[in-house]
Amino acid sequence: LGHKNDVHLPVKSFLFNQSCIKNITGGGGHSAVLTETGEIFFCGQNKDGQLGLGHTEDVTNFTLCSSLCGCPVIQVACGWDFTVILVGNGQIFSCGSNSFGQLGIPDISGRCTIPAMIKSLQDKVINIAAGLRHAVAVTAENGSVFQWGIGMASQAKRMCQEKNIPSFLRAKEPCKVPGLENVKVRSVASGSHHVVSLTDNGDLYVWGNNKHKQLLSKDSVVLEPQKIEAHYFEGEKIRRIWSGWTHLVVQSETEKVFTWGRGDYGQLGRSEMPCEGQNQERKGSTEHHLKQSSYAPATVSRLSGASEIACGSEHNLAIVGNQCFSWGWNEHGMCGNETEENVCFPQPVEPLSSSELLLIGCGAGHSLAFCFLPSLDIALSRLMTALFNDSSKL
Repeated sequence: LGHKNDVHLPVKSFLFNQSCIKNITGGGGHSAVLTETGEIFFCGQNKDGQLGLGHTEDVTNFTLCSSLCGCPVIQVACGWDFTVILVGNGQIFSCGSNSFGQLGIPDISGRCTIPAMIKSLQDKVINIAAGLRHAVAVTAENGSVFQWGIGMASQAKRMCQEKNIPSFLRAKEPCKVPGLENVKVRSVASGSHHVVSLTDNGDLYVWGNNKHKQLLSKDSVVLEPQKIEAHYFEGEKIRRIWSGWTHLVVQSETEKVFTWGRGDYGQLGRSEMPCEGQNQERKGSTEHHLKQSSYAPATVSRLSGASEIACGSEHNLAIVGNQCFSWGWNEHGMCGNETEENVCFPQPVEPLSSSELLLIGCGAGHSLAFCFLPSLDIALSRLMTALFNDSSKL
């Protein structure tokens, strides 16, 4: 928007061609827009070069990442202070902070301001995800998963000091995740310190931090992939997955939406979950957070049939029909309802009600929507007609 102030209602930030946008997403404090032609535009915080623009100045308008113009981008994943980019030939580039090995390139110390190729991963990659300070990738040939960045290992050490931390959690370059040899993973999503993977058969495998029971395990940390049993989803297969920092959202083959994990900011969108007010501290005791968490997935009826869902750190967006819904943490106005009150159940984003919703995306504390505005199109049409009928106005 050209400034750094919080905004509590959706505001037009950049005019893109209606048919050219493929994906929009965000990270800890930056945003990315990916076009159908493989160009990537960035804006936001950039102190570690996470925008890949060759400098470390913050950028307040969407700016083309020109260094990748010769490598058509097909997916981008934004972490806290780094970015991972998948290009058309299946190779991965990364930029930003490498203080936790999250770039997957051990030779880089400190930060990287121009996207650099992760050369050690030779297999063709089809899907990527980024956590707080780690990243994961799925390969094409056999659906193997690779992980790098030590952010999850640092967290795990604090929670289970007596256990050995697996090498893939301590790797500063892509390391194959064990325990998935007999399945074929097709996509991954990541929280701050956990990973969820979806197989071709519609099964979920999870690992990482389980503080808020988001991995549905009795252990505080799950150190290797663990399958979530189908009975949690009424016996249905899962077809899409999303993750916030400490909560999970999935959609089944019959388009039911299930949520579970941490819920004290309303991020689960469920009636049985208490929701904190805006003036309460975000950090509380572990006991308090666990009491406010749901230990089993449950459906959110209002989200049934959602065509798009996006998760921020502790808030979410969804497109159901042609209506955009938001819910969860709202301290910075990212639910788009002109307040800073947390939203406990999915509510329509009223300023977008007259728009044709095309895409949605979330960063940790901000939201994005790509829309077609019929009212603007009609106004331009009327103006052109008037000018055509009265050439003296030209």
